[in-house]
Amino acid sequence: MKKDFYEILGIDRNATAEQIKKAYRKKAIEYHPDKNPGDKEAEEKFKAAAEAYEILSDADKKARYDQYGSAAFDGSGGFSGGGGMNMDDIFSQFGDIFGGGGFGGFGGFGGGGGQRRMKGSNLRIKVKLTLEEVANGVEKKVKVKRKVQAKGVSFKTCPTCNGAGQVMKVTNTILGRMQTAATCHTCGGTGQIIESKPNHADAQGMVMEDETVSIKIPPGVVDGMQLKVSGKGNDAPGNNSVPGDLIVAIEEVEHETLKREGENLHLDLYISFAEAALGTSKDIETVSGKARIKLEEGIQSGKILRLKGKGVPSINSYGSGDLLVHVNVWTPKTLSKEQRQFFEKSLTDENFIPHPEKSDKSFFEKVKDMFS
Repeated sequence: MKKDFYEILGIDRNATAEQIKKAYRKKAIEYHPDKNPGDKEAEEKFKAAAEAYEILSDADKKARYDQYGSAAFDGSGGFSGGGGMNMDDIFSQFGDIFGGGGFGGFGGFGGGGGQRRMKGSNLRIKVKLTLEEVANGVEKKVKVKRKVQAKGVSFKTCPTCNGAGQVMKVTNTILGRMQTAATCHTCGGTGQIIESKPNHADAQGMVMEDETVSIKIPPGVVDGMQLKVSGKGNDAPGNNSVPGDLIVAIEEVEHETLKREGENLHLDLYISFAEAALGTSKDIETVSGKARIKLEEGIQSGKILRLKGKGVPSINSYGSGDLLVHVNVWTPKTLSKEQRQFFEKSLTDENFIPHPEKSDKSFFEKVKDMFS
């Protein structure tokens, strides 16, 4: 489903980073679950605002959204720019939006901060796709090495911060004594440290495991696009931790005969003098199989045939591009004696002398049509 992230936050497309942050803060306060208990509609608006902020506050994601729309972050099929966020993902934004102390005034997230949920690091992989897979969409299964918490690991309350995740520091300044909160260096802000772990686990209680991840890739992706599979990155230590994400970079494999240009495809079709003069039918390759096209008698080299909807689907579900077939009349490099005599006689034959009609477009007009 298409989403207008600017409309969700109530801002225009020229909004600055500070205006985006301010708009999100306003929406988050208005629709926060603690302020609207049991209100499902408010909860959905709260999540939608968080999703919009996650995209628009990131320069790279914002650029991809402005170019491809919300389909580039479609939560269906396993990807999300925010659609796959849970409440912990959303509340993790509040340190940036509401200051280091978190979301003051609402249950469990305000005041002096307190224990926070750690998120594991992201993993990045490349997935190679053929042009057919790009055009039709595909489900890929990939094996990923992830850090996960070892079985049998247990945690206890951090003795340094007593589970708060932060320690208070008092500093003498020219304005007097100032108290500030800092992340606990012992537990890294989780409020927990390892109590016991199996011998094969690392210092954080982690082990490496292979996992096969199924990735549903929608039609119309482009080379270099990054998609996110939520929760398939590395785990983080602690009972309250959440895993990172798997970032999937798309790499498009070049097709042997079809050349992609955005959502349109181009195909060079070579025919003989005889086929051009007499007309013929040809089987050509498309991303969805074979197609048969008819070439009229006397077709000229450089003619472009447009097959509507035979290109690549739009990532924004705006339909598909076209397949443009470029007709090239093949000139033989060597001739037999009889063939040479035939063409020598044709040099003075009025029927073989070029007589372009006004309806025959020039090369530059054809190029212009291709990009229109």
